[in-house]
Amino acid sequence: MTANTEYKAWRVEEQDGAYVGREQTLNTADLPDGEVLIRVSHSSLNYKDALSASGNKGVTRSYPHTPGVDAAGEVVESAVANFTPGSQVIVTGFDLGMNTDGGFGEFIRVPATWCVPMPAGWNARTAMIYGTAGLTAGLCVQKLLTMGAAPEQGPVAVSGASGAVGSVAVELLAKLGFEVVAISGKAEHEAELKRLGANNVVGRDALAESKKPLVKPVFANAVDTVGGNPLAELLKQIQPGGSVACCGLVAGPQLPTTVLPFILRGVNLLGVDSVEIPLADKRQVWGKLSQDWACKATEASARDIGRGELDSALKAFLEGASAGKIVLDHQR
Repeated sequence: MTANTEYKAWRVEEQDGAYVGREQTLNTADLPDGEVLIRVSHSSLNYKDALSASGNKGVTRSYPHTPGVDAAGEVVESAVANFTPGSQVIVTGFDLGMNTDGGFGEFIRVPATWCVPMPAGWNARTAMIYGTAGLTAGLCVQKLLTMGAAPEQGPVAVSGASGAVGSVAVELLAKLGFEVVAISGKAEHEAELKRLGANNVVGRDALAESKKPLVKPVFANAVDTVGGNPLAELLKQIQPGGSVACCGLVAGPQLPTTVLPFILRGVNLLGVDSVEIPLADKRQVWGKLSQDWACKATEASARDIGRGELDSALKAFLEGASAGKIVLDHQR
């Protein structure tokens, strides 16, 4: 291809104090420096994309900007030997879609250290069904297993279970033989969560605020995707020696708790980062998700959209009305 190639992207601009996203025609010559130029065929929608599209300066500092923290596609140009033109790659995390133009455009240019080779048997769409959300769910489950979590210990809770991370965590834990309790504020998704493998589905009132520093232990372990008060309440309900893998903050970044779950029950709070972790760690989980950890129900239920549908889909994230996995297909 030539150094100056036009392409389509869904780009966000500030207009009279508001942030507006629309399809625009851009040029690869204006992409940032990097060793690998990738023709993106698919991306995956995330809460962070919705924040970027709304003008959240904690995610994206300057506009105009192309969101999309996930991307998968074909290498077009490469300055490194291990990524040859024509090879398929996945890019998630690091600065992609935050302050570096992301997967909502048909091309990205990134450092080679951000790229993971496509696992055998996968294509770009399958990779983006999982995306950062699936990767994060896999990392959460892996941390619980590393801490010794086992099905015979008792039920495992997943908060925010109908969301992009939670739904994959539900299916993966069920696949591994755990009794899964899905916690969701969306009663209309109960049937879907049970289809994914949840043994029981309960409402947000299961994590209603209590003034007690500890309550009856209910769960052996948990995956928390929401943070805030719900996480504080979840910690009070974990059995002695159990663990909570924490990866989200949609309910807020504050954690109003005491040390009692930790010093009286030996509960472990495990932080999970899917953005800046070493590439080898990402590659390991991608490999598991493409093989033994494959979540076939999630793959079957994913919804594809085109760039023209991004605005409404991202607003649904901010309104708490989004569920399941949504894939951006640049060919739609």
